[in-house]
Amino acid sequence: MFTGIIQAMGRITRTDPLEQGLRLNIHAGGLDLSDVAVGDSIAVNGVCLTAVALSETTFTAEVSRETLNCTHGLDAVGEVNLEKAMRLSDRLGGHLVSGHVDGVGEVVRFAPVGESHLLEIQAPHALSKYVAAKGSITVNGVSLTVNRVAGDELAINLIPHTLQVTTFKHLQQGGRVNLEVDLLARYVERLAAFYEQSDKD
Repeated sequence: MFTGIIQAMGRITRTDPLEQGLRLNIHAGGLDLSDVAVGDSIAVNGVCLTAVALSETTFTAEVSRETLNCTHGLDAVGEVNLEKAMRLSDRLGGHLVSGHVDGVGEVVRFAPVGESHLLEIQAPHALSKYVAAKGSITVNGVSLTVNRVAGDELAINLIPHTLQVTTFKHLQQGGRVNLEVDLLARYVERLAAFYEQSDKD
């Protein structure tokens, strides 16, 4: 589990093909790897990956073809948002994030509004029902608050600090982002469906 509070910006420096997927070499940037062991989880642009090799400043992770098919930004060299798995004693500064991307959205608008930036995203239709105004969503691994929802489009306000410490500064209209909806929304849906079925029985 993760919190969606990005700890460092790293960089995918190399991608090597596997029979079914890719092996990624990632420079950890400012992420402290001293307490990370082989087998530990690190979220890379919101995708939970397992470190299969480590050095003082880099780690290696393997990504399956299935994961590549349902995410964005892991198949090429470039900057990525990084977060180590949370400890149970950690502060939950964002919200509970599993690192299992639900879908890929498209940036509709990314523009300055005063000192902040407005980020508007077209979400996959199947995910829209899980998104609520003032609720939480994870975008490229970052825990964010949804300001407004209209159909399949959601709007988010990004403060200068968020732009400074994440890869969001590189976003452009038409770009793609990894989305993970709030776990609580999925559980609510499951409970509602269960009780609806129970009433019919």
